[in-house]
Amino acid sequence: MIAVEVALSRVVADLVPTTGETVALSQSLHRVLAADCAARVSHPPLDVSSMDGYALRAADAPGPLTVLGEAAAGHPFEGVIASKQAIRIFTGAAIPAGADCVAMQEDCRRDDNLVSIDSPIAAGAHIRRAGMDFHHGQVLLKAGTLMGPRQIALAAAMNLPWLPVRRRPRVAIMSSGDEITMPGEPMRAGQLPSSNGPGLAALVQANGGEAVQLGIAADTRQSLAAMIAAARGCDLLVTSGGASVGDYDMVQDALTDHGLTLDFWKIAMRPGKPLMFGHLRHVPVLGLPGNPVAAMVCATVFLRPMLRCLLGLPPHNPLVSATLATEMPANDARQDYVRATLTRKPNGAIIAQPFGRQDSGALSGLAGADCLIVRAPHAQAVKAGDAVAILPLHGDC
Repeated sequence: MIAVEVALSRVVADLVPTTGETVALSQSLHRVLAADCAARVSHPPLDVSSMDGYALRAADAPGPLTVLGEAAAGHPFEGVIASKQAIRIFTGAAIPAGADCVAMQEDCRRDDNLVSIDSPIAAGAHIRRAGMDFHHGQVLLKAGTLMGPRQIALAAAMNLPWLPVRRRPRVAIMSSGDEITMPGEPMRAGQLPSSNGPGLAALVQANGGEAVQLGIAADTRQSLAAMIAAARGCDLLVTSGGASVGDYDMVQDALTDHGLTLDFWKIAMRPGKPLMFGHLRHVPVLGLPGNPVAAMVCATVFLRPMLRCLLGLPPHNPLVSATLATEMPANDARQDYVRATLTRKPNGAIIAQPFGRQDSGALSGLAGADCLIVRAPHAQAVKAGDAVAILPLHGDC
């Protein structure tokens, strides 16, 4: 068995980001930029008012000044402000030629077409200068940026209708075993619905990939071979089940028949000891355990960082600290991933409560978990109130 950290370094070592493609701004949510993006306009594009009030020359205050007209956002005043003149102006409107400040309307007194300024005002007051936020040609969104709502809003302000992004990694997902069927299909005695395929596909999609569900391979070389052949053209092949050494665990042998170069297939972790990794020609292959919880935990620890690498992102699984709600015994030689819930105390402390049942087939516990408490090999016993490392699940496992 190899350590989790060693296994993780191997699975991401040779991954190369996918090629770029161009998508519409409206389709860029959760996509990763493949190139730097520069603004096509300055923002604001010209001097504009930051207040409702009157545009004038500061030297002419307090007035009275003759009001020549008005300017609103998108409707500029076309004339030139001369001495002792002003215009009514609204927030976002262009500053007219000749004016050098804006007096707020609450500091002004209007009498027919005359306005007087009640408070001192300086040149430049309440004017947003052209390019105050950013300038034409300025790079504001860099390659590797994960596009969220705020980044999309910025791209729109930069006048970018299209964005260069990484192609979504295509991940072929193959489940195996005569004991599983697709959800909703008739089941024979001893069969159960397959949860790994749908769960892994969802995790791939939640982490920026495109899931290609190959289906369920029967426990025969012929069925496995057909499924493996169907994975051609994908960036990554993920299997679940059949990675161990039992009489019916044929996945590793079938992959070897097709040219698999095996790197490892045992990891010192719980759940998930029988985890396989290798390359089928140039395609990475991640063989996950068949037990549903073990498959999803291993996917969180290994598949999620692999997807991040394929998207050009750092392959990190950030751990944070929490306070343990109850004692836990000393750990054995395997790194343990313990399902737990989180609560926040009024003082801001985050409390992790491990579930009493940690069976690798209990999906209901994983679905209700907020995090995985990560316990290193041979970790000493811990008491309630001690700090522990947790891997937040954030709803994508």
